[in-house]
Amino acid sequence: MGRANRPINGVSIRSTMSKQAKDDGVVLTEAQKRARRSRSIAIAVALAALVILFYVMTLVKGPMVLVRPI
Repeated sequence: MGRANRPINGVSIRSTMSKQAKDDGVVLTEAQKRARRSRSIAIAVALAALVILFYVMTLVKGPMVLVRPI
């Protein structure tokens, strides 16, 4: 069809893609997966706490936070 189907310097794109599909990359152990999950949960909890803190502080300051001199 067009230029994409022609091999570039003797290497076709299909052969390169099939070689990448067979490679599994880095395989984590169960301990590493658990550590990643616990880090993700800790980050999510910290982010949720920060959002709640900002929301509460906005409520405490009230609508006057938007009225200020320019």
